[in-house]
Amino acid sequence: MPNVNIVVIGSSTGGLKILEEIFPRLPVLKAAIIIVQHITPVIDQAFASSLSRVSPMPVNLASNGQILQNGQVYLAPGGQHLSLINNQKINLFQGEKVNSVCPSIDVAMKSIVRPAGARLSGVILTGMGCDGAAGIAHIKSHGGITIAQDQNTSVIYGMPKAAAETGRIDFILPTERISDKLTELFG
Repeated sequence: MPNVNIVVIGSSTGGLKILEEIFPRLPVLKAAIIIVQHITPVIDQAFASSLSRVSPMPVNLASNGQILQNGQVYLAPGGQHLSLINNQKINLFQGEKVNSVCPSIDVAMKSIVRPAGARLSGVILTGMGCDGAAGIAHIKSHGGITIAQDQNTSVIYGMPKAAAETGRIDFILPTERISDKLTELFG
């Protein structure tokens, strides 16, 4: 099975608005993009459909057992944690809330293993709390490039701030520059 580059994007409050600003500026990336948005099962499909309308890449709710492919966007369903098996296969499961949320960004990011011949990136966008901070440190420790949204463009600067405070963020960027950096890395 070929190695797939992986980008995990975590967001919460204000996330759809920010993602709808980032995705139209992206080409089809040579990476599988996993979005972990703090979301409920009631609105997750509408969220995926809305983002799909502005994305050059297909955006779908992730399903259990799905094999990651470059140029595809996978949204973690509301009420289920998403983890990766060997950086290739999606595992969805019911579980206790982590950082008071389900799905949790930390659960997804911390499931990543050191890739052989593939590249990683983690992105923490707007949101309340600290979900994603431990995950971003994990991605950095596995050789990934880490990005946090800056304070000026965040609706709520809790999650990006917590990520930045880990000291493991490579780039703190405004919304419009996040798409540029992802294009540079995986375009």
